[in-house]
Amino acid sequence: MGKRTRIINDPSELISLLRVFGSKHHKKVFDILSNEWKTTEELSSMSENNIAESLALLKKSGLVESKWRAPKPGKTPDKEYHASYSKVHFNFQCSLEDLSDLILLTFKTEHEIRDTMTTLEEEVKKGNQSMNGLCRVFDKSPVFIKGIARRSPNLNVKGQRIEWLGEKE
Repeated sequence: MGKRTRIINDPSELISLLRVFGSKHHKKVFDILSNEWKTTEELSSMSENNIAESLALLKKSGLVESKWRAPKPGKTPDKEYHASYSKVHFNFQCSLEDLSDLILLTFKTEHEIRDTMTTLEEEVKKGNQSMNGLCRVFDKSPVFIKGIARRSPNLNVKGQRIEWLGEKE
């Protein structure tokens, strides 16, 4: 397969990468997908852990791509996945304070950041999606806000905005 390089310009993207490669399970799924296209079912037969969680994290971090596998006659098509990149290039500078916040956010448990994440999700659902507005509400740096958003399964970072991905109310 081709050797594509992922260019990382935002320090908050470290959270996704460290979460993927800081877990033996997620790394194993990534390694399998680096070599060939696999469906969720095929991945499940190769690993005893939660494949859906790994795929969700890999998708959110932009490390996998998907396509539909042509089915056998009379069967439904299956979505299959493959690693998008084989290399990474970091192109950013940040303060040590921001870097330490990102590392702490990466390794805190869901329970430890749940209140902050829930409050951020509620703000975004109310329409406060701009980084400046969110920084004022939380009195935190943009890097911290993006870091929390990258940990949330319901939020997506788009430049200087945070978007709601969760179910519509």
